[in-house]
Amino acid sequence: MRILHIEAGRHLYGGAAQVRYLIDGLGAARVDNVLVCPPKCALAEQPPVARVAAVAMHGDLDLGLLPRLVHAIRAEQPDLVHVHSRRGADLYGGLAAAVAGVPAVLTRRVDAAEPTWLGRLKYRPYAAVVALSRAIEAQLTAAGVDEARLTRIPSAVDTGLYRPDLGARERVLTAFGLRSDALVVAVVAQLIERKGHRRLLAVLPELARAEPRLRVLCFGRGPLEQNLAREITQRGLSEIVTLAGFRNDLPRLMPGFDLVVHPAEREGLGLALLEAAAAGVPVVACAAGGVPDAVEHGVTGVLVPVADAAALRHAIARLLAAPAERTRLGAAARARVERRFCAAGMAAAHVSLYERVLAERAARVARPVSR
Repeated sequence: MRILHIEAGRHLYGGAAQVRYLIDGLGAARVDNVLVCPPKCALAEQPPVARVAAVAMHGDLDLGLLPRLVHAIRAEQPDLVHVHSRRGADLYGGLAAAVAGVPAVLTRRVDAAEPTWLGRLKYRPYAAVVALSRAIEAQLTAAGVDEARLTRIPSAVDTGLYRPDLGARERVLTAFGLRSDALVVAVVAQLIERKGHRRLLAVLPELARAEPRLRVLCFGRGPLEQNLAREITQRGLSEIVTLAGFRNDLPRLMPGFDLVVHPAEREGLGLALLEAAAAGVPVVACAAGGVPDAVEHGVTGVLVPVADAAALRHAIARLLAAPAERTRLGAAARARVERRFCAAGMAAAHVSLYERVLAERAARVARPVSR
């Protein structure tokens, strides 16, 4: 079975990282993979186990993307096309596959409602649409995608890369010059509005007054970086909060955090939440979008309403003061990830989906035409 994957992301953030996990897992299952992605993107420079075909991709208004994708599909002659991202790929990928006469599936990762007219247009070419979470599944249904074409397959995490590690604590303290008694809270998210960094900054002054050992590390980059830096200074948090940027060594640091906080107001599922869970770190998160699929309230972490700043502050304060509860939640989170979010399970679910789509297509082709 040959699968052609289309991923338009330029950086190795959540979606592109999932494509890598999937392709490597499919390769282990003896699936032949071709990756179509922009030239010089992170996946092209550090490719998974796949042949890479570089295709220029410039977003939703890039009308030339359609013929470029048609050409790539015809050149590779896959059995099935799997489109993984937005930025024009979701709109043109399905159309290109239809023109080339190849069945296609799409993975929808984002937590964002769409008008029905757009949903019917965008998703019509796809034999199946994969939703990462119950929230995305509900949005797709509301956008006009019939349930027969919907399949829920959550993201996965590399539980060998992200795992509990007693040595991580010292690495965190050394890397950021922290005292040995620091209580380290991490935020792992792009610096964009919907990730809710400002929501956390608003409650930090009171938390820091109550717990002077609190230190917050914000990992990620994005357009809000300068604005957040100014707000950190204005709120008097410069000694408390560090904008740590993008770190390639995050898997080696993650187990050393006391808590991961995720104050996002929209979220498809939350890969960082799965990474924290795999590392045995408990989470406090806003119950937005697919987050309740990633965090089981009271079992692997604590969920609070999106707009409730007092609940967010209280949940963080309570867990910082309860090391035994943090340990219990972290252990349960690790066990749940191993059961439900492993990369091998994600790859197996996709193989089953591909086989079903191809079998249904073969049955339609073989069906005699009635006179």
